[in-house]
Amino acid sequence: MEFGTYFIDGKPEFIVAGLGNPGPRYSSTRHNVGFMAIDYIAEKKDTKINREKFNSLTGKCYIAGYCALLLKPQTMMNNSGLALARAADYFRIPPENIIVLYDDIALPVGALRIRPSGSAGGHNGLKSIIEHLGTNEFQRIRFGIGAKPAGSDLADYVLSNIPYFDKPYITDNFKYVLPALELIFNGKTQFAMSKYNRPGKTEQTDESNS
Repeated sequence: MEFGTYFIDGKPEFIVAGLGNPGPRYSSTRHNVGFMAIDYIAEKKDTKINREKFNSLTGKCYIAGYCALLLKPQTMMNNSGLALARAADYFRIPPENIIVLYDDIALPVGALRIRPSGSAGGHNGLKSIIEHLGTNEFQRIRFGIGAKPAGSDLADYVLSNIPYFDKPYITDNFKYVLPALELIFNGKTQFAMSKYNRPGKTEQTDESNS
């Protein structure tokens, strides 16, 4: 039986962390896709992400029978690892039981990629997490936001609002996150990758919608 956050007193076995920047100024930006995904999970699980702890907003829910801590670091993106490491240390969560949800400019808009580990790939939030955890052996779910236009500033791009014509491609992938997490929690990351990885928006799709 699933319970809302106020009925869960158990020790989390997994951490699901969404990356983003706190505050209304950033709430609709490309860099906050991880926060958006966590909010989607919380809504589906009738969980409130409102407890302030570990320099984060947190909440608990059950996923596939496991207690999970949902976490939104409030440290700004570049210091995400500080918050995540504090939560992991407190609950003694091993890196392989940490799943990080975040935006990725290396993937086309609407792509979804699940990975068991890997480098930061230029993502400052991931760099911080690797630094504070001392390992890159944590799992990830990456949401493609597309590459920045040639000649534009990367910070301006990721901190700008998601355009209306791209948003449905990105947010539609949120529906795959919970079933993917259920598989990951049960040690079936490879199966989750084969079942839920998505290629994203293509030029052919653009033309067909024009």
